[in-house]
Amino acid sequence: MPTISARLPRAEKADLDEVAELLAEDRSTTIRKALREGLETMRFRVAAERYQSNDVSIAEAARIADCSVAEWLAYAHDTHLTSHLSPEDVERDVEEATEL
Repeated sequence: MPTISARLPRAEKADLDEVAELLAEDRSTTIRKALREGLETMRFRVAAERYQSNDVSIAEAARIADCSVAEWLAYAHDTHLTSHLSPEDVERDVEEATEL
């Protein structure tokens, strides 16, 4: 596994140590989990922003979020995302999704 390093302000290091203790884990394990969760959150946020601004289709938003179209649609529904997609756009997305 490759090693990376990062500099943290004292307050963030204290937060990290506190969470690691709460989880009864070492600092490295906690960092990996936080990074994984953070990256997933960021991917969904970017996908949502691009979908909301009609820059990407449903299928492309799902690809950005690294999830299935069904998972993306559930997320979009749960977070009340709206889009100005036409019925033709949605139809095309459904066709693309079935080809995956």
